[in-house]
Amino acid sequence: MQRIFHRASVDALQAACLGIAIVLLIPLGGVVLGIFDSDGIAWSHISRTTLPDLIGNSLLLALSVAIGVAVIGTVCAWLTTQYEFPGRGVFEWLLILPLAMPAYVMAYAYTDALQYAGPVQSALRSMFAWQVKTDYWFPEIRSLGGAATMLTFVLYPYVYMLTRVAFSEQSTPLTEAGRTFGLGRAGIMWRVSLPLARPAIAAGTALAVMETLADFGTVSYFGVNTFTTGIFNAWFSQSDRASASKLAVILLLFVALAMTLEYAARRRSQFHQAAGRVPSRIPLTGIKRIAAMILCGLPILVGFVLPTLMLLRLAMTNGDASFGARFFVLISNSVTVSLIAAIAAVSFALLLAYGARLSRR
Repeated sequence: MQRIFHRASVDALQAACLGIAIVLLIPLGGVVLGIFDSDGIAWSHISRTTLPDLIGNSLLLALSVAIGVAVIGTVCAWLTTQYEFPGRGVFEWLLILPLAMPAYVMAYAYTDALQYAGPVQSALRSMFAWQVKTDYWFPEIRSLGGAATMLTFVLYPYVYMLTRVAFSEQSTPLTEAGRTFGLGRAGIMWRVSLPLARPAIAAGTALAVMETLADFGTVSYFGVNTFTTGIFNAWFSQSDRASASKLAVILLLFVALAMTLEYAARRRSQFHQAAGRVPSRIPLTGIKRIAAMILCGLPILVGFVLPTLMLLRLAMTNGDASFGARFFVLISNSVTVSLIAAIAAVSFALLLAYGARLSRR
């Protein structure tokens, strides 16, 4: 009787997982079917003129963000889990804050501060008696490099959170085994810790890349043509759903290719965490302590503190007509939608994960 009840429970769980999967696949199916709506009035023009630009910009943006988030997230995770320095416990949690700053809002804030008429360039012109823009060089914030920078400092927490857990779970026998082969601290990091944390780094980087490829607000505001802006223009500006669907399918193929390549690169590797005592953190002194504080503090400064201060300056100097009863309605709606989305996402994820654990069907 107990076995029958267990079998029925497993079958019900599998049916629920299948239902969730079907619901999640409906948008993808709609996009794929959309390419057959018509011949795509604008597709021939898009494929000849803008498609190479869309592909090149999207790939370059995704590659730039992937390198940036992998480096920043891994370095910060390594420092906060392996070393002891002033403020480490605070940095450990503050490093997650940039994830709460929307990339397009951060883009607005930095553009206002760094543009030609902004306070930074105005102060430089006043300080050095420069008259016009040709008298000096200043990096253009509204560019592909600027978009990559904004997205990198917003999305690196994906890598940081997953990699920090991976590093913190690595036990003492692993490092002791490395020392028996004559490896120093740097050698253990490169030969032992990083290879074991590779799945976490790859997963966090993949999440950041998919967020980058799906971003519209930042690239649109910076005038960078990517797949998302191409899809928007084809669908809404040119009223060509078939062309927009074709661009979306190409974008999905790029995402699938990136995930396939990563899986193929590690499919023959085995990643096991040996049980045992977690090694204690090494205290840092002198210049190393200061360097660790700077390396952990810089992402927080660029990704959260400075944009927040810039937005506060704009709110205090320009005012906000929306502040009042409508402002609190916006807050209430935002919190409500966030809670509903979080509860639904966690519930579906737990259900799918438990279903995968019980059965491989």
